[in-house]
Amino acid sequence: MPLADYLADYLPEFLTADSDIMGFFSGLVTHIAPAFIVTSPITSYADQIYSIHRTRSSAGFSLDIPLIMLVASILKIFFWFGDHFALSLLYQAILMIFMQVLLLHVALRHRPPPAAQHTPFAAHPTPRPYNFWQWRPHRPYWAFLLYFTGALVILHVLLSSTEFFTSYTSVLGFIALAIEACLPLPQILSNQRAKSTKGFRPSVLLNWLIGDTFKLTFFFLSAEGEVPWAFKLCGMFQACCDTYLGVQWWMYGNRAKHEKADDIPL
Repeated sequence: MPLADYLADYLPEFLTADSDIMGFFSGLVTHIAPAFIVTSPITSYADQIYSIHRTRSSAGFSLDIPLIMLVASILKIFFWFGDHFALSLLYQAILMIFMQVLLLHVALRHRPPPAAQHTPFAAHPTPRPYNFWQWRPHRPYWAFLLYFTGALVILHVLLSSTEFFTSYTSVLGFIALAIEACLPLPQILSNQRAKSTKGFRPSVLLNWLIGDTFKLTFFFLSAEGEVPWAFKLCGMFQACCDTYLGVQWWMYGNRAKHEKADDIPL
């Protein structure tokens, strides 16, 4: 179905009657939104990386963000082999992996010492099994990512010639997008515990919100079949979470919580 006809089914009649407005929406979907989606990993995280490097501290930044985005992006690449969705989304996943690897490296290098118990990295109410993603040495983080990717490569080779391959990649896609939709949750919980958004760059939040706008526009106005429904559902959930992050920024601001002795968990 031509894009103009597809847009006509979804946009109000008073918009579709004007050819200039239709041209704007068509250009937005075919050129502007895909370009923003592809470059969003850079616009969203470059300032966060620079801020951590400049201050020599990743206090207040949740290390779960690189975990979520790396796992989701790796899964999305394998998902693409079973469901050839829009290339802009594939390129975004590849660039996201590069940016998150860099962000993880900088955050680990400048993470606060164990004594800083009030930081989100060190202060989890209960330890995770095997201290997952709370390790002090750097090597386990990279080993996990390597083994995770290697396991997916092996499964891909074993299943690629079977009748289960399409179903398998579809499951990977839903898992990837569900994980990515949970991206704001660790930061929301971190902000809630600290009653502060200190350490979380407003530029990241702004780019998330702008990205949600472009993504949802692209998802719902693209030609039928170009974007799977899993992207749309998870995109809506993530947009709601990002909006709540904005509410937290308005409520708490960038001030640090005034700490008392009984505020610091023992």
